[in-house]
Amino acid sequence: MKKVILTDQAQQPGNMPYSQAIKVGNTVYVAGQGPFEPLSGMCEDSTMKYQARRSLENLKAILTEAGAQLSDVVKVTVFLGEGANFDEFNDYYKEYFSAPYPARTITCVVGHILVQIDAIALIE
Repeated sequence: MKKVILTDQAQQPGNMPYSQAIKVGNTVYVAGQGPFEPLSGMCEDSTMKYQARRSLENLKAILTEAGAQLSDVVKVTVFLGEGANFDEFNDYYKEYFSAPYPARTITCVVGHILVQIDAIALIE
């Protein structure tokens, strides 16, 4: 049975046709989270530091609402925007994830934000 996960501590879908996350059994599928503030819905800074941390905080908040934590994440997909610094992103990523790290895919995209992250977590 699918359960929709929604928290006011992360960017809101608004009238967009997606859920923040879907939980099926003990697996949580988190939609792509960008650097958007939960209340304003705005990206308030153009730096990698802000955008990486805000995206990861949104991811963390959704996982928490689903009864999971970052250590439950098994797969991450990271979309880095044009001009994003890969090494700098990794520095912030390591503030949130530790070994054993989740499997990860990173791809580059063209857009107005530097970071978007989605994840799959398995709650044990």
